Amino acid sequence: MPQTYLGFDYGEKKIGVAISQSITQTCAPLEIIASINGKPDWQAIEKVIRQWQPECLIVGVPYHMDKTSQPLTLKAQKFGRQLNGRFQLEVFEVDERLSTQEARYQLKSNRQKKLAKRAGQVDHLAAALILQTWLDTNAAS
Repeated sequence: MPQTYLGFDYGEKKIGVAISQSITQTCAPLEIIASINGKPDWQAIEKVIRQWQPECLIVGVPYHMDKTSQPLTLKAQKFGRQLNGRFQLEVFEVDERLSTQEARYQLKSNRQKKLAKRAGQVDHLAAALILQTWLDTNAAS
């Protein structure tokens, strides 16, 4: 039976969400969820989780290039723990260094400059890149 996975690109203002399933192991940007006063919109996240019923959740965790923590590292890890506690789903962390820059590059290289300029379009593409990284290293095993 196919399994569904959701990936998250956590941010203090918005959270990108992407989806994948086990048959094709390809990812697609799904949506962007706004944070409210720096806190995740848990109702919107719950709605996505109920709709797609994922097997597990993948959260991108940012690090500096030298692999040391940065201020957002601990917040993304906390977000992952909260996802696990609220929804009782296994949460996997993925090192997401440069995922946002790669998402911007892909948008621009696809001649979608207008799309790249729209607020938030990068976030759910970054979530798809994070999810694809996890799939490439974990889902096949």
